[in-house]
Formats: sequence, C-alpha cells, structure tokens
Amino acid sequence: MGAKGIIKKATPNFLLNLYYEIWPFFGALIYRFPSKSIKVIGVTGTNGKTTVTHLTTEIFEEAGYKVGSISSLRFKVGDKERKNELKMTMPGRMTIQKILREAVDVGCEYFILEVTSEGIRQARHKFINFDIAVFTNLTPEHIESHGSFENYKRAKGELFKIAKRAVVNLDDENAEYFSELCRGEVYFYKMKSQSLPQYKIKEMTKVVSSEDANLSLSLLGEFNLYNALASVCAGLLEGISMTIIRRALEKSKCVPGRMEIVLKTPFTVVVDYAHTPDSLRKVYETMLSNYEVRETGGKKLICVLGSAGGGRDKWKRPEMGKIAQEYCDEIILTDEDPYNENPDSILNEIESGFSKNIKHKRILDRRTAIREAIKSAKTGDTVVITGKGAEPWMMKKEGRVRWDDRDVAREEIKKLA
Repeated sequence: MGAKGIIKKATPNFLLNLYYEIWPFFGALIYRFPSKSIKVIGVTGTNGKTTVTHLTTEIFEEAGYKVGSISSLRFKVGDKERKNELKMTMPGRMTIQKILREAVDVGCEYFILEVTSEGIRQARHKFINFDIAVFTNLTPEHIESHGSFENYKRAKGELFKIAKRAVVNLDDENAEYFSELCRGEVYFYKMKSQSLPQYKIKEMTKVVSSEDANLSLSLLGEFNLYNALASVCAGLLEGISMTIIRRALEKSKCVPGRMEIVLKTPFTVVVDYAHTPDSLRKVYETMLSNYEVRETGGKKLICVLGSAGGGRDKWKRPEMGKIAQEYCDEIILTDEDPYNENPDSILNEIESGFSKNIKHKRILDRRTAIREAIKSAKTGDTVVITGKGAEPWMMKKEGRVRWDDRDVAREEIKKLA
C-alpha cells in the first residue's frame, strides 16, 4: 500500500467524507462552474462505458456540434485530444472541472463523461450539472470497495437522481431501479423481444429497439450493439435525426483496445479490456460465434488471461478461470496489474476455478505470455488477449511500467514473421 493509501486508511471516515464533499466545490469554484455553460452527458454501468462515450461523441460531432469528453482512454476538447494516462476512468475533481472549463472556453456545446461508482463514492460527480445519465448494464464489480452489490448499485444510482433525463438498458434487470430514480424523460433501449415491463415508468418515455434503429456496425459483438443503442438514445433525446445517427455509427471504427483486431490473417489476434466475468464471457462468445466449425486440429481459441491485484475484486478470479475453461482451447495465465500483491497468488486464485485436469500454462511475464500464445496459433485460430486493452501502464509493486497490449502483440507478431 502506498503512502496515499496509508493516509486514507488512517483518516477517520467523517473527515474523509468531508474532504470528498468540499474538494469538488472548490474545483467548480476555481473553474467558474463550467457545467452551467455546457450540456453534460454522464455514462455509467459496469461494462461499455468507454465505447458508449466514444460513440456518443461521434454522433454529436456528426450532427455538427463541438464536443468534449473524458473516458478511460482519452481527454478530448473539441479537435484536440490526449491520452488519459492517469489509470483512472473518472479523474479527480480538479481535473474534471479543469477539462470542462477548457471545453466551454473553446465553444464546446456538449461534454460526454464516463462516471464510475468509485468516482461517485468520492463525490467527483458533485457540482456537475448532468443533463442526461446513461445506464449500460450492471454486474458485480468493486464489491470489496463498496461493501456489497447493493451499495455498488446505489452508488451508480446517485447519477440518475441528479440528471434531468436518462437513457436506460431495458434488457438489464436493474432497468426499473435506474429509470425510477430519474425525475425527467427516460429513453429505453432493448434487443430482446419482450414487451414493456409492467412497472410504473415515466409518462415521457420512448423505447428504441435494435429493429427500430436498424444499425449497420463494423463493431464486433452483440454487446457493442447495446452500446450503440445507448448512444442512439442519447442522440435522439437531443433531437438528432436517425439519419445522422446511422451515418455516424456506420463510419465508426473500433474503440482502441475494445475488441480491437491487431492481426486478421493467417490467424486472428484480438485485444480487449474485458476484466469482469460478464465481459470476459461476452468476448469469448463473440469470437466463437465467428467459427462455423470447431475442429480438433484448427480454429482454436487461445486465451491470455490475468486479473488485477491490489485487493481488487478477488472474488472474480476463480469465476474468470471457470469461464476461460469453458470457452478456451488453450489458456495462458499471466500478470495483469498485480500492484502490491503476489502475482503467483493471483494466478493461483484464477486456477481455483479450473477443473482438475484443464491444460494451461503459467507465464508471469506478460510479453512472454503473449509471444507464446501467438507462436502456438495456427491458420484459422484466434488469440484473445484480455484485461488491459489500450491501457498505457502496467501497475507493479515496484511502480508503473509503460505498456500497451496492442503494441506488444504487434511487436511479437513482427518478430515471428
């Protein structure tokens, strides 16, 4: 645990909460309450936040608006953007207010912001006027940090209490909870053929289905169609026509590190950020759906898998091992972001989800693991590297190390050519 963590642990809760409440006010004050002069759209949920943030930005830009955004990948202010190298999806209070002020000063009309449960718990959303809150989905994550799944859900819900309007995934079992928290107009999106649930919903409501939207996407996976539909609804709420929305989404390429194909032939190499059991399962299912036949001698799914350290959601490690065993033909366990934890212990916990005789390798050095996966691939196989996506750092006990799964994969492919 670093000095910052030790100080936080030693500080009484009431003082910590007071700090969380006061600091965002000073941030807003210093930067002259910028969110009063721009429409802010907050995107929250367990998975899909980054993709929805990027797609929504592209839709509004296609409609002719100047847009700013903060995602786990980048800070964007109009035509200028830079990488988010903080390894924080939702930055600190001063940083958010500063970037909002920059967006206002260059004439941005909209700002799209990823909103995390941890950010809400630490009041980073305070003194931001949210016009629209977008809900993608909810599965267990950050349980140790929040104390329970219900606390995690309630933290997400705070965004919907303060937003004027909302976009909600109707196919998620938590749709009612989030829609009822919003005091204004709600747009739902769905893919399943179910009828509208029999619960009380706002009078001003619209349901957009995948059939209604009739989208043509280059993005892989059903989950990305959900992400696109969330962005569609955000655009519709602001009066953008479906013609413009479809045009924007048809132009959209993959979001960096999200189902990003770094090699197509003779075998496929894919990098994805999947770091929860639900997202991991969806990635594997998407890749397997591309196979017409599973043959013993070819078309294998070769998986490079790890799990973050630092006490982050230890419960999910055996679950991810279980999922990998279910879908993958070859598994290589490796380092992800061990922080101050013993890397071998993390892999032991992933292995605890395996059946006794599952064939796999343990290669702690992540570059070597990626190289081994690529070396073992034959024509028609797919290598899936999960956990880090386009993250620019690997967090180790000795400090952070410059990293990018995509670059490493390309370098190792080139060596083997």
